[in-house]
Amino acid sequence: MTKEDIIQNSLKQFLLNGIRKMTVQQIVAPLGISTKTVYKYFSGKEELLEACLLVHYEKMGQEFKKMIANSSNPAERLFKMFFMGLEEDFKVAPVFYHDLNYYYPEMQDKVISRYYENNGQHITDTIKNGMEQGFFRPELNARVVLESLGLLYRSLTRTGQYREFNLSPFELASNTIVVFLRGICTPKGIKILDNLKYLSP
Repeated sequence: MTKEDIIQNSLKQFLLNGIRKMTVQQIVAPLGISTKTVYKYFSGKEELLEACLLVHYEKMGQEFKKMIANSSNPAERLFKMFFMGLEEDFKVAPVFYHDLNYYYPEMQDKVISRYYENNGQHITDTIKNGMEQGFFRPELNARVVLESLGLLYRSLTRTGQYREFNLSPFELASNTIVVFLRGICTPKGIKILDNLKYLSP
């Protein structure tokens, strides 16, 4: 089994079972290989996890690009980008993201930073395009907008800041991220957001 095979199959195990409680032995058991094969390529679970995250975020990046290609305007694109992330965090692999957000945030930040070095410009470009096309307010700073959205998103996924309200992640996002998005929009942009999924009535 190649290193790439180990990464792909280990990623499946992490997504299915989470990270914190999984040992290298448990990860490789369904693969029919020994832990020695893993240690041939990786020093331990954390190094293996980092390799898996690089692959995972690259796959997500490809999905984002497909979604962007199928979105008709920047306001829709930016909205879907964040809610696609929430779908992944809370519906597709909730145990995995819980462990990642709470126990491995520094590693996650490291991998995301590497991803954005290569692929993140398209998000900033989406904001700039929205400003140029009249969907977002023209006086805004695209990088500040993106950083602020990132802070809001991390407050939903990494902290218990809103736990007392007993709302779903999507209800919380409608009261935070969507409110922020409406604030950066012109009336033209708000009209687009009003027709999109997850928006509170």
